Amino acid sequence: MSTKTSERHTFIAWVEDKPGVLNRVSGLFGRRSFNIESLTVGHTETPGVSRMTFVIKGTQRDAQQVGMQLYKLINVLNVVNVTEQPHVHYEMALIKVNATGQTRGEIMQLVDIYRANIVDVDLDSVMIRIVAKEDRVNALLRLLDQFGIIEMVRTGRLAMVRGSEKGWQPKPEPMIGTNGHQS
Repeated sequence: MSTKTSERHTFIAWVEDKPGVLNRVSGLFGRRSFNIESLTVGHTETPGVSRMTFVIKGTQRDAQQVGMQLYKLINVLNVVNVTEQPHVHYEMALIKVNATGQTRGEIMQLVDIYRANIVDVDLDSVMIRIVAKEDRVNALLRLLDQFGIIEMVRTGRLAMVRGSEKGWQPKPEPMIGTNGHQS
């Protein structure tokens, strides 16, 4: 693989749930002149740990630098570039679309074809939820654009490496005996 080619890289970072962590991570990208194409943050199965999934565009060398710099940040527990690992990735979008009596049926057919869901209906609009790969979300958006998209929000990419291995494991706390010494 050429190091000169700019491509999209998907990273997962496990971080402590503490104030300022997201600011430090996004600040690192700004200082290095990297644009974050997508960023999602949420709780994990481990209390006190959040998982950040983000996508950047750059060369292989850029991606290596980002990973090393992120790992140096306080409160960052682990960083993995999953771009070339077997992984599953999706994003979610909520899309509010103009819908009249004449267009509602056609919109419902598109929603069905794309395995999306109508999550809210009003007299002159519908709200659609789609969970899919980015290209599929984009394709549905192109088709819905003809009806008039009123409002839209997207999560950005969520990714997880395939298989049974967990991406990050907290280190067990040392056991403290009744005498105050580690056991």
